[in-house]
Amino acid sequence: MSVISMILVVIVAFFAGMEGILDEFEFHQPLVACTLIGLVTGDLVPCIMLGGSLQLIALGWANIGAAVAPDAALASVASSIILVLGGQGTKGVSSAIGLAIPLAVAGLFLTMVARTLAVPIIHIMDRAADRGDIGSIDLWHIIAICMQGLRIAIPAALLLFIPASAVRGVLSAMPAWLNAGMTIGGGMVVAVGYAMVINMMSSREVWPFFILGFVIATVTNLTLIAIGAIGISLALIYLDLSKKGSSSNGGGSSNAGDPIDNILNDY
Repeated sequence: MSVISMILVVIVAFFAGMEGILDEFEFHQPLVACTLIGLVTGDLVPCIMLGGSLQLIALGWANIGAAVAPDAALASVASSIILVLGGQGTKGVSSAIGLAIPLAVAGLFLTMVARTLAVPIIHIMDRAADRGDIGSIDLWHIIAICMQGLRIAIPAALLLFIPASAVRGVLSAMPAWLNAGMTIGGGMVVAVGYAMVINMMSSREVWPFFILGFVIATVTNLTLIAIGAIGISLALIYLDLSKKGSSSNGGGSSNAGDPIDNILNDY
């Protein structure tokens, strides 16, 4: 990997770390972070495949109350770097997915360190607010966000200093049973991610769409693009029926049920 590529990888990692807090441009999402690293390193296709698989896993990750979700940014960046240094192309995607899960859990420790260091910064900003020093508040705000970026950029830089031959040697030395187990485990984690998303979104209105999409995906030979187009069409139809159902109520009491039922009930 060239020096320019290494610098660009660190920059991507820095922005991914910041976006883990900002949530504005979604650079920390696996599909985005892995794709950007693949773009700057020249391994675009394997990194997109890795990002797509990790994105399915991260769908169910969410910060709920005091419970912090696994670090998707570190998992995406570190596994992408390992995939690129391993030089196995698309064959190394399954191994990288297996490594991403413990990396995401390890990222929780770095998140805890960064948030602990942010506590005194908050007190400094409080004192600046008492003085009416807006410039100081902005400065410390930027420092705190940059600290979140360094939380991912520093481990990424350390990984880049590992010789590519050493990474390839470790991956090649992994026995077949371990590779198969990591592949199966990665698939199970994807299923768990889907289950968590379904558990959060499940309702009487959306279950028919889930069943319809499941049947179309398993019975037919449609590509993912075709299934996505069908899904978009169904969503647009549902939104249109929702608007018609709301307008047909005539401004009366709103019905929280299925908009299709609302329209049929009006007749």
